[in-house]
Amino acid sequence: MGLRINDTAPDFTAETTHGTIHFHEWIGDGWAVLFSHPKNFTPVCTTELGAMAGLEGEFKKRNAKIIGISVDPVQDHLRWKDDIEKATGFRVDYPLIGDKDLRVAKLYDMLPAEAGDSSEGRTPADNATVRSVYVIGPDKKIKLILTYPMTTGRNFDEILRAIDSIQLTAKHQVATPANWKQGEDVIITAAVSNEDAVKRFGAFDTILPYLRKTKQPTA
Repeated sequence: MGLRINDTAPDFTAETTHGTIHFHEWIGDGWAVLFSHPKNFTPVCTTELGAMAGLEGEFKKRNAKIIGISVDPVQDHLRWKDDIEKATGFRVDYPLIGDKDLRVAKLYDMLPAEAGDSSEGRTPADNATVRSVYVIGPDKKIKLILTYPMTTGRNFDEILRAIDSIQLTAKHQVATPANWKQGEDVIITAAVSNEDAVKRFGAFDTILPYLRKTKQPTA
């Protein structure tokens, strides 16, 4: 059975460009975004790591750390950083996990158990499923999973938008509608009665008996 939302994110110890980390300890009491790549020195992933470097401040505003992983060794990650900066203009300062024995990739259900135990000789196509994003909460539970095909670069603005929604809805009894962005109206969940909704949110609009909208809570 693969990992699902609300499962505890598997813990692990790994070598990174910032030294050895113990994943749950590294997350601490904040949020984390683990995003994976099938191979170093590949074009789409080069643009992605640069994009994440450019957005690192936005993740910090949300108390979210970012960490990348590839099945290549740490030494290759260090060499790749120069290419990423040259291509994108952003220097990667967040940690990159070296997973040359494929252990973390298997732990997170990105590669099958029969994939072997070494990154040596593997091509990006061999690692095609190692193209995932995991958003993990302070409780170490997985809040979001996204997996992309190799030819489609990821939209990390969407990851930020999703974190905004997840954090908001964890604090208040609301949900967010399609294409919601920070500051827009939200949906009152069915667990909140009309009477309680007035106490909690003040005025609200009843679109349908089961669809009530109100202003985004700010407290």
